[in-house]
Amino acid sequence: MLTGAGGSIGSALAKAILASHPEQLILLDNSERNLSQIDSDLAALADLGSYTSVLGDICDARLLSEIFQRYRPKSVYHAAAFKHVPLMETNPFAAVRNNSIGTESLARVCKAEGVANLVMISTDKAVNPISIMGVSKRVAELALLNLNSPQIHMSAVRLGNVWGSHGSVVPTFLNQISRGGPITVTHPEVSRYFLGMEEAVDLILLASELEQGGVFIPQLFAPVKILDMAHELVRKFRPESQKEIRFTFTGLRAGDKMAEEFLYPDESAMPTSDERLFKIAGSEDFTNGFDVQMKTLSRSVDERDLSSMIETICQIVPGYRPTELLRNSSKAMRLNR
Repeated sequence: MLTGAGGSIGSALAKAILASHPEQLILLDNSERNLSQIDSDLAALADLGSYTSVLGDICDARLLSEIFQRYRPKSVYHAAAFKHVPLMETNPFAAVRNNSIGTESLARVCKAEGVANLVMISTDKAVNPISIMGVSKRVAELALLNLNSPQIHMSAVRLGNVWGSHGSVVPTFLNQISRGGPITVTHPEVSRYFLGMEEAVDLILLASELEQGGVFIPQLFAPVKILDMAHELVRKFRPESQKEIRFTFTGLRAGDKMAEEFLYPDESAMPTSDERLFKIAGSEDFTNGFDVQMKTLSRSVDERDLSSMIETICQIVPGYRPTELLRNSSKAMRLNR
């Protein structure tokens, strides 16, 4: 079963999984448009395994139970996520409901139904997060670690920015270059980790083959300065316009960091049987009463109580500090209650 099957990474995963000729692949997505697209893409590929497309939400526990009871999937790849940082800062309930609570709900159903392994796509933004998107994915990591057991391996793979994924800065730059500029960059020193779509898919599939759960990271290379990458794209696609195209700096957006990280200070990367993937040691730093905190978090989201939601997240992830935008939203909501 593959959640978020119609997204950019989900679609690439769907094609790779189906190429291995599974007995059955369940595609789950809450976007009719995206699900229809991957359904059509797979239909055009010959000699692949059987697949079924289900339009639905990972937060719908009854739907999940129905899917598992009907199809009995043995492996689950969890690609469903809200990932656009500035958009999630203004839609914090959606971020936490989908990324945190939805992940825990999925994991609990997997455990109840005897799934062999669950692999979630996480992000480097989950490390020392300052955005609601990043911290919602850290909570999701902890939810999986909390339910991990010898009977069901629950894993999260932290990825950086994936070339070609929805929301990637590259298509934005290419569009700006095609118009002759200006090219907008948040800050001249901002940097990010990048990896290719094929590499990302290989790492996710590899994590599902390891006989252990936990949090994993790829073999790291040097981060890329966004400004340098923009200049390189101009040199490649509009070399005659290098002197004419202007660059403008818009400033970091709410939730943006200058540079991302793959490890917390108390974490270390341990080699696995494959040199491309490392397992994180020291990631299972749970606060007391994690299950109770998750119930409180779910209730806060249901009641749209932003102050309670933020307070609970800060208890679960003590290093998280909400952005000024989110703090101001919380104050405004308190005044209006």
